[in-house]
Amino acid sequence: MESGIRIYNVEPLVEKAHYDADMVGSVAQCEMLFRTNLLAIVSGGSRPKFADNVLTIFDDLTKKFILEISFASSIRAVKLRKDKIIVALLNQIHVFSFPTPTQRLFTLETRENHRGLCDVSPLTSAEKQILVFPGHKLGSVQLVDLSCTEIGISSAPVWIGAHKSELGCLALNQQGTRLATASNKGTLIRVWDTTTKNQLVELRRGSDLATYIALTLAEIQITYVAQVIKGLFTYLP
Repeated sequence: MESGIRIYNVEPLVEKAHYDADMVGSVAQCEMLFRTNLLAIVSGGSRPKFADNVLTIFDDLTKKFILEISFASSIRAVKLRKDKIIVALLNQIHVFSFPTPTQRLFTLETRENHRGLCDVSPLTSAEKQILVFPGHKLGSVQLVDLSCTEIGISSAPVWIGAHKSELGCLALNQQGTRLATASNKGTLIRVWDTTTKNQLVELRRGSDLATYIALTLAEIQITYVAQVIKGLFTYLP
């Protein structure tokens, strides 16, 4: 956003805070840690406060930047858990412990990932802490269990051959037990069991091409949004 950051309560719809560009600069990406006071920000646009290879954490209570991490290249995406930060670059995924101490745990090499595709299961109470991102093979998704990792050592790589073309979007449910994927063709969605790696269902949107903005999995439904005025599609079991 060129005008900074706005924070809303969704239901009821109320603006909770507005930090203009003079305070936070123009913003390319912003991720909130659940409903907490912590925001992960990557600058962009015409009035950036930081370079696009710098991740900052902004504290909504103190109204200050409390953390700054620099990378060798521009940041494509950021995901937050209550105990970890995941940062996607073009060819790498960096995993950090968070909030204290904040240190790099390990780095994973990926296929070229221009859109910063990655997701992580958010629930700390879940049996597994699943991180997913594009694998090296075309159309594949790599899965890493963050609960089985140590500093400098990640769990053995596991992958799913999800599509025959490049990935367009991916998403986990909150428990990390289900993975939804879409290719860059945008004609169908596949849902996978992250434990067995088996495909559970295939959902077809249509035959014309579309670009996915997001996939969301809920307990009873799968929702995805496609660009190019395709609208919002909701699938019920």
